[in-house]
Amino acid sequence: LKYIISDDFELFADYYNINTSFLWEEKYNLHRTITDEEFYKKHPIEIDQLKQKVKNWKQLLFEQRNKKERPRLDDKVLTSWNALMLKGYVDVYKAFGDHHFLTIALKNANFISKVQQNEEGGLFRNFKNGKSTINAYLEDYATVIDAYISLYQVTLDENWLQQANQLAMYTFDHFFDTNSKMFFFTSNLDKELVSRKIETDDNVIPSSNSIMANNLFKLSYYFNNKSYKDTSVQMLHNIKNIMLNYGAGASNWACLHSNLLGDYYEIAIVGDNALEATKEINKQYIPNKLIVGSTQESNLPLLQNKYTPNSTTIYVCVDGACLLPVSETKKALEQLKISI
Repeated sequence: LKYIISDDFELFADYYNINTSFLWEEKYNLHRTITDEEFYKKHPIEIDQLKQKVKNWKQLLFEQRNKKERPRLDDKVLTSWNALMLKGYVDVYKAFGDHHFLTIALKNANFISKVQQNEEGGLFRNFKNGKSTINAYLEDYATVIDAYISLYQVTLDENWLQQANQLAMYTFDHFFDTNSKMFFFTSNLDKELVSRKIETDDNVIPSSNSIMANNLFKLSYYFNNKSYKDTSVQMLHNIKNIMLNYGAGASNWACLHSNLLGDYYEIAIVGDNALEATKEINKQYIPNKLIVGSTQESNLPLLQNKYTPNSTTIYVCVDGACLLPVSETKKALEQLKISI
């Protein structure tokens, strides 16, 4: 810096705090703590002159930086990270009702479905330079299934629910360990490793097994699949010691545990205005609920024999036992003991 800045170094060093207090990994970090007005009061220099010097310093530093090799850009597209963003956009749409967020979510979901899915029904992990590569890991399947379920709960498009179910069945074929009743992180189609990891600890991102356990819990209701729920409960049982001894490492598991402990509401919405009613209910924070709905007849178990033409009906149910059907979202929320 002394060589680059030359005669102005002392002024430069005071301006950007070039001292040992602002070292980062043994290197100087240019960091300002006062405004230009405060700085020129300390030094016999006009404000316009100071601004010109700062401009010159930056130009000198940029010229020096351009001589270095540029940092390499990691611009690959990961399926799991996109799925996390997809669910995030759905959550924002639920909260604010802005269709801009739903449009982005649908574009992202269509990309994953059309580009990141292979002919055998599995997923690719990576996309770069127009090419999808690498067999996906359990993390990718779990997050995509979770995102598709969330997307169904705002669009009522059963395509996303069916795709989620298809991917869940694929994970049983290629990731499930019949001994531990958990899912391996890598597929049985991948090159065989010394050992196959089973990820269970929730961290910055929930573990792939905890996401899968929650997915199977929800899908068990949508498709009346007892084996899904049994597997989900068994997976939770497998990590009970982690929950008891280190709760912070099992936060997503705890969400599943909470849903199993109390009433878990199945909210079935059928009729011409099902989407509008769904949007109203989604605005409320009800973590222990599952939305299922349609604007027409549906073969989903939770919707069978519930559709009536030219009307919209809401059913609040627990384990298939429903309260009296209502036609207004406010009355449905009252049945959930939520006032608006």
